[in-house]
Amino acid sequence: MTTSVCGERVVLVPYRSTHVDKYHCWMQSPHLRDLTASEPLTLEEEYQMQVSWREDDDKCTFIVLDRKVFTETDSETEAMIGDTNIFLVDTEDRTRGEGEIMIAEEAFRGQGRGWEAMLLMFRYGVENLSLTHYQVKIGLINQPSIRMFTKMGFRETGRSEAFQEVTMEVEVDHRWRSWLVENTHTYTCLTHNYTD
Repeated sequence: MTTSVCGERVVLVPYRSTHVDKYHCWMQSPHLRDLTASEPLTLEEEYQMQVSWREDDDKCTFIVLDRKVFTETDSETEAMIGDTNIFLVDTEDRTRGEGEIMIAEEAFRGQGRGWEAMLLMFRYGVENLSLTHYQVKIGLINQPSIRMFTKMGFRETGRSEAFQEVTMEVEVDHRWRSWLVENTHTYTCLTHNYTD
């Protein structure tokens, strides 16, 4: 991926090897692993995972940067606050995506950056990957995320007591797409020549 997406307060950039060390530090937190249903990885495994995220055609991931910090420092690593992903969930139907968002830096939570990053990612998926249906799977303990996706128009379609998670979905119909565009009015896609 050679594309970045700029919004009002966040910038989404491809997950590159330069981001792995900081990302790995985030994932040492048991709380973040619980919220994201992630397994602990070694640093070497994290580097291998980064390559997978970059090369697999059923995944799309961006690192979330705080735009103000990035503007002030010109350093993606210093500006990193989280990540956002889309998985293509059906190999037969490549119009269905599963979204994820993680704001790892506590100082940037609860300020709308996760909301903006997720909407930018959804718009990217609609306009660049031709997605027409989204789902999210959220741990039942993660009430802030459940509330956020409810406000985005997602509705609960399933619940797993075994995995302690809820599945929520939204169709990208004309109404929802218009709402998405209205709520990402500063959306800009840029192309870059990244070396890794």
